[in-house]
Amino acid sequence: MTQAHPLTSPGKQMLSERVYARLRDAIMRGDYAPGDALKPQELAKEQGVSLAVVREALVRVVGEGLADRLPNRGFAIPAFSDRRWQEIAEARRTIEPVVLRMSIARGDVDWEARLRAAHHRLARTPAYAPEEGEYYSSAWSEAHRVFHRTLLEGCGNPVLLETVDRMWTASELARRWSAHRVPGRDHVGEHRRLEEAALARDADTAAEALTQHLTQTAAGLTGRTRGEAAKQA
Repeated sequence: MTQAHPLTSPGKQMLSERVYARLRDAIMRGDYAPGDALKPQELAKEQGVSLAVVREALVRVVGEGLADRLPNRGFAIPAFSDRRWQEIAEARRTIEPVVLRMSIARGDVDWEARLRAAHHRLARTPAYAPEEGEYYSSAWSEAHRVFHRTLLEGCGNPVLLETVDRMWTASELARRWSAHRVPGRDHVGEHRRLEEAALARDADTAAEALTQHLTQTAAGLTGRTRGEAAKQA
């Protein structure tokens, strides 16, 4: 009988998944500063696993846009860069309002119910948790993701939704940096306007509200980027 390769064995897959989840969570918590190196040898030692397992996890976070693979320099957290994050924001502002219009046109009563429930959970979830510092809490971040995903999933097109999911993950780290920079932003009002316009089947108002919502995040990050550059000057 042919034995499975160790890298594809169930035990190895579970270990790789665990290391990946820990690394992703650490990045999203802000344990690493922008531009910090992610050193495979150190990570392997910290987590008590092989270099192969760590490299597999690093490749996955690179694929999600949460880390960069630098030629001849290994892996690192993305650095602040207007161009990088503005390009992601531009892509979302271009695609998501179109998908939202489709969702409003095609969404059924079940979609309306899911959207109401997602917004209710988001509105009732505390944005900050003292034990998690000054970033948005993990519970709020998940409720936020579900609300935006539900808003768009009425489109009924899995290919478009996969594209939206990839952009969301790639922009999530930037959003957290932006949230850290602009803590007084009226997320409650922004999300309420999105829900109300979508349920009223007002595609024009909903698309405009979503565009403004995404622009606020990009503007907040740009302000932080410029502020960091000024400090270093």
